[in-house]
This record gives sequence, C-alpha cells and structure tokens, in this order.
Amino acid sequence: MRPKLLIVHHEKPLADDLADLCRAEGFDARVSTSVAAAREELLRDSSLRLVVASWTLSDEDGLGLCRWIRRERAANYTYFIVVTKRSSPEAVIEGLASGVDEFLTAPVPPLELLMRLRIGQRILELETRDALIFALAKLAESRDPDTGQHLERVSLYCELLASDLHERRVDGVDTEFVALVTSTSALHDIGKVGIPDGVLLKPGRLTPDEIAVMRDHTAIGASTLDAALERSPNARFLHVAREIARSHHERWDGDGYPDRLRGDAIPLAARIMSVADVYDALTSRRVYKPALTHEAAAAALREGAGTQFDPLVVESFDRVERRFDEIRARYADRGEGGGEVRR
Repeated sequence: MRPKLLIVHHEKPLADDLADLCRAEGFDARVSTSVAAAREELLRDSSLRLVVASWTLSDEDGLGLCRWIRRERAANYTYFIVVTKRSSPEAVIEGLASGVDEFLTAPVPPLELLMRLRIGQRILELETRDALIFALAKLAESRDPDTGQHLERVSLYCELLASDLHERRVDGVDTEFVALVTSTSALHDIGKVGIPDGVLLKPGRLTPDEIAVMRDHTAIGASTLDAALERSPNARFLHVAREIARSHHERWDGDGYPDRLRGDAIPLAARIMSVADVYDALTSRRVYKPALTHEAAAAALREGAGTQFDPLVVESFDRVERRFDEIRARYADRGEGGGEVRR
C-alpha cells in the first residue's frame, strides 16, 4: 500500500494535473492550494506521508510548511519534495536546513516526479519495516520480564561495531549492511518464543538438559525467518536477520552452536552480534550474578579474541569502547535484569 500524497501548489489546475498523474501510478493524491489548507489536511490525516510543495505559495512559502511538518509531525516522518526554479547553493542550503528531502526544478518533469516519489516511498517503507522488526522483537522479549533494555543496547552496540568496520573498509560492509545489522539485531533471540516457560523463566542456573533446550532458540529463530524468506526470498534484511538469529552463539574457534562454524564461516553479522550480546550480558546484573564493570567486560572480550570472538570485531570494539560504556550507562536497567544470560 502506497503512502498518501499531498500536492501543495497555488495554481490549482497544475496541482490537479500532477495529482492525476500520480493517481494513475497508484498514489492516493490530494491537492491543497495554500499552506493553511495543507496544514489542515496534514492534521486531519496522519497517513499523508509524502508532500510535494511549491517553494512559492500564496500565503507562505513551501519551506515554512516543511519546517512546520518537522516540528509538528516528528513522530511520523514525512518525505518532503519542494518544487522551485531556484538552484543556487544558497537556496539549496536554505531548503536542506528547513528539512527538505528532495528538490525538483519547475516546471515539474512528470517522470522525475514519479521517480522521486518512489524513492520517498522506499524510505518510508524502511522506517515502517524497522519499527515492525523492533515491535516483533519486543513481543518475543516480553515473555521474559528480566531483560530490561537489552534490545536497545545491543542495537546501538551493533551499530557502533558495524560502522567502525565500514570505516575500516572491511569487505562486504557497506552503509546498507550497517543499517541492516543495526535493525535486525533486535531479532537475534526471536526463537525464544518457542522455548517452554519452565526453562525460559526458571530462576537461577539451568541444568545441562535445560541448557540444551534453551540452545534450540537459535534453530527456532532461523526456522521462523525461513518461513518469511519463502514469501520474500530477495529481502536482504531477512537474510541478515536469519544469519544473526542462527549463528550469534557460534565461536571463532568452532566450539559454538548450533552448527559449530569456525572463523570466517560464521556470518559477519553474527560475529558482530556475538560481541555486542556478550558485552551486554557481562555488564548486566542478574539475580544470581553481579554486573561486571565496563573495564572487566572489555578485558574479557579482548581475552576471547581469536577463540570466542572474531579478532577483527574485537579490534573495532577497542576503537569504540568509550561509546559502549556511554550507552551502557545511559540505558542501564533499574534493579535486576538486562541482557542475555541463557547461553
């Protein structure tokens, strides 16, 4: 389903022509001829997420509308395209400072308008996808009331590690990979929805048999995401999510689970998740263990480089560890809880 579109132009016949063009391509397009009317439409319907507005309008310029949208509709991002004959660097800077996403030169080229709208649609879909991923992960996590802000922390830790690997130009790490690891890290333990309450919610340490049951969460998570991949086999974010869910307990030396993968055979996304997840477990307090200090947890990660962890990822941790400590402190849990301990 395409997001709804609002076209704002003081020349109604031109606005109507643009709206008809967009409707022919499947967009639900509406028209306003002033900023005041556009604000009323936007306040009335929160599903209006695409706006094409002329820079010059009858009552206020289009940039004023954009600034109002950024201020009043911050909770739901609106993709804003401005139409203008202005092309100077100063005009572009003014538009960007006001929150404009795209510029179109007047008169509007129809094919370019449609292309820009499709770009906006893809960006809004990514936002919706990421929100859904986190909601599903939170739903799975809600079965265990003792996890605190684990998802928030590990997502930020993964972003730091992946971004540093990108900065170091590691093969296979591009900006899309960084974004995907950051968002899909939340699904690493989604397989715990299939673990019996008697094991998942047991206070204290697990028996060897219970540990074996708990370890099934990796296979359950991968199987769940396999079902989604059958419907959307080209969705890269599902592939990355599956790699993380299945392999984030593998070890660099091959002594992990469920597949006893070794070294580079472990997907990079899972190697990143492993460092983030263990750091969070070590620095989180539980009913039967105190939280380690940042310094102690950092030392444990370094000691595990080359055995439990990919040395390259631990090197990235060394480069950004101060920011790990800041996140740990900012998102600290109150009382007991936080982090994965059922390893």
